[in-house]
Amino acid sequence: MSAHCQLTGVRPVFGNNVSHSHRRTRRRWNPNIQNRRYWVPSEGRFVRLTLSARAIRTVDKIGIEKAIAQIRARGESV
Repeated sequence: MSAHCQLTGVRPVFGNNVSHSHRRTRRRWNPNIQNRRYWVPSEGRFVRLTLSARAIRTVDKIGIEKAIAQIRARGESV
């Protein structure tokens, strides 16, 4: 599973760990990705989405129909 959100498009961010002696090593910050299953009444089926925690709250706010429309507008398949 790639660590990216289907709704917001958030992906891992890369940077450096900086130690007390100021040595730098590469690290990565992963988004909080969750797999969720939603019922889509208009299609009469369940849809599995890979969403960040923030995107789950967005789906709760705007609704699954509007969220799927935004995902499809970005060019991702649902």
